[in-house]
Amino acid sequence: MSRREQLEQLLAVEPHDPFLRYGLAMCCASDNEVGVAQDHFQKLLADHPDYVAGYFQLAQLLARLGETEQARPLLQSGIAIATRTGDSHAAREMSEFLGML
Repeated sequence: MSRREQLEQLLAVEPHDPFLRYGLAMCCASDNEVGVAQDHFQKLLADHPDYVAGYFQLAQLLARLGETEQARPLLQSGIAIATRTGDSHAAREMSEFLGML
């Protein structure tokens, strides 16, 4: 059984687990299943709006697809949330990435 299949099975049991949703989104992105990855990232952020890594990873995925106009507001939201939650490292990384777009 692949890692993705394992994550899908675990997520079926725990559909609101942010770590599992994030892991599945990352697997899908790695497998170049961009649309599925985007769906999982969006579900993650809808259910867990403080999950900072989701903003950064989704923005990076969108940027790779040339969708910088969609990536920018995600990064801005992620930076604000990272700052609010005290994750200065993530805020700095996202700020640097935003500056490169």
